[in-house]
Amino acid sequence: MPLRLFAACITTLLFASMPTSAADDPVPSRCMAIAQALPEVTYANFTPAQTFVDGDVTITYAGHSTYVIETPGGVRIATDYSGLYGSNPLPRIVTMNKAHRTHYSDLPDKGIEHVLRGWNPDGGPARHALVVDDVYVRNVPTDIRRFGEMERDGNSIFIFEVAGLCIGHLGHLHHRLEDAHYGAIGRLDVVMVPIDGGMTLSIDAMTEITTRLYSSMILPMHRHSTPIGEFTGRMGDGFAVEFRNSRSLKVSLRSLPARPTIVVLDGV
Repeated sequence: MPLRLFAACITTLLFASMPTSAADDPVPSRCMAIAQALPEVTYANFTPAQTFVDGDVTITYAGHSTYVIETPGGVRIATDYSGLYGSNPLPRIVTMNKAHRTHYSDLPDKGIEHVLRGWNPDGGPARHALVVDDVYVRNVPTDIRRFGEMERDGNSIFIFEVAGLCIGHLGHLHHRLEDAHYGAIGRLDVVMVPIDGGMTLSIDAMTEITTRLYSSMILPMHRHSTPIGEFTGRMGDGFAVEFRNSRSLKVSLRSLPARPTIVVLDGV
């Protein structure tokens, strides 16, 4: 069987076991775990419209769980957008989760081109596979705890594929991830993780998830209730820790740290 056909068959089998949004993506992901499982395979590129722009991605910690991502092509994205952070200048893309009011807005500015909710108001999982210039945004649904009960597909992990990087935002994660979630997420070079230790997940659970993802760069968020040292201490000696006196950093595939590094940007 030709390698391309074999790769297509294996990818189909993998997608069948993944959360629905990943299986239904019309845009193949460059960050999927399958890409690391098949050596010497040539992949046909079916990605529509996305223009690869090499260069640095700028990531700014705006506050709470809002990070602003600026692509080399000039696309501005704000995560967990409530309107409190990341509005100046206005982003073209915002992602939201509905845990509470600091993670979404019912009335986002009409100037925002793409509002991606981590839940589906009509029921079922949210499905996003959006290409805007040089960035591809997709989601992996997870469940959320509301009013003491778990609500299926109420949260999303959003993944931003840009300049060869795979950047993930775990959102308001309320449960440990299963193998199917990890498969749907794929490789994350940069991951934004909530470390509040209560409103989302315990520090132990978040440490487990972060360790398994093993990203080159870990950016803590939800930093209001847990001392940074409590999280970094649990991560152990396998992860470097770097404090920066700036809210922003620039990152590219070439500049990723050789050792997994927890980067603590300025801000609260």
